[in-house]
Amino acid sequence: MQEDNPVLTTTKRIPWNKGKLIGAKPPLRPKHVWSIRTKLQVAGRIRDLALFNLAIDSKLRGCDVVALKVENVAPSGYAVDRATVRQKKTGQPVKFELTEQTRQSVDDYLRTAHKHPGDPLFTGKRGAGQCMTTRQYARLLGTWVAGIGLDPRSFGTHSLRRTKATLIYRRTGNLRAVQLLLGHTKIESTVRYLGIEVDDALAIAEQVDICLYRAEIVGSARPFPAFRFSSHKSSRRQSSSFLFKELRIAWGHSDHFRFSPEGARDDVRDLSAIGGTADQKCSL
Repeated sequence: MQEDNPVLTTTKRIPWNKGKLIGAKPPLRPKHVWSIRTKLQVAGRIRDLALFNLAIDSKLRGCDVVALKVENVAPSGYAVDRATVRQKKTGQPVKFELTEQTRQSVDDYLRTAHKHPGDPLFTGKRGAGQCMTTRQYARLLGTWVAGIGLDPRSFGTHSLRRTKATLIYRRTGNLRAVQLLLGHTKIESTVRYLGIEVDDALAIAEQVDICLYRAEIVGSARPFPAFRFSSHKSSRRQSSSFLFKELRIAWGHSDHFRFSPEGARDDVRDLSAIGGTADQKCSL
């Protein structure tokens, strides 16, 4: 007598990320930030406005944002300029700044919600004594993003953490400052976090130029030397003004100076070539 072998039926496992956008979420652009702020202000959503502004300024992870206490940002009843929070992931303290707009929105929220030191700053549906969950925070962000016409699947709570950090790096190129603001222990983590590539390094290098300038006294036949210095394009005028002051101090003249670029000349002469001393050389 043969026994019937049971047929094993297996159900096909569906991946949790099927049909979802995975990977690092991009930061919000400045125009997106202002659009969300405007919509929240018009709608009178005081709590959401305070939450959004604080998440942008603090550059904290979502779990740290929802776990904030009143005394973390307003120990005396009013929002402070700078605050310190211990991160849950690393256990290390991190400092962040609160802009005037953020402080105003937090003060308005504390006043209307009747918050006191010791209370969770942002409460959710679990009760008055319980802080908001990260899931509820993510759903709120989805409604904010969808309200300005963006795809909520493309952004997450980490987008708010990256927004100001990315903007600071693009404007200054100071990677160490971004590392401190994000609370990273290794600079390599900040590099991967910002997605810095060769194109970013070349873009920073293109902002620096080396120019040759010549200064002379107006109405005088005595030429002044040409100076070669490197300056950022946006601050070249300030560097030129600084060179003016250095020349006037070194030579003791009260005449007016003429300052003109001479990119075609390659020779750079110092003050000693026309009677100056080594102490009178101007270096930038």
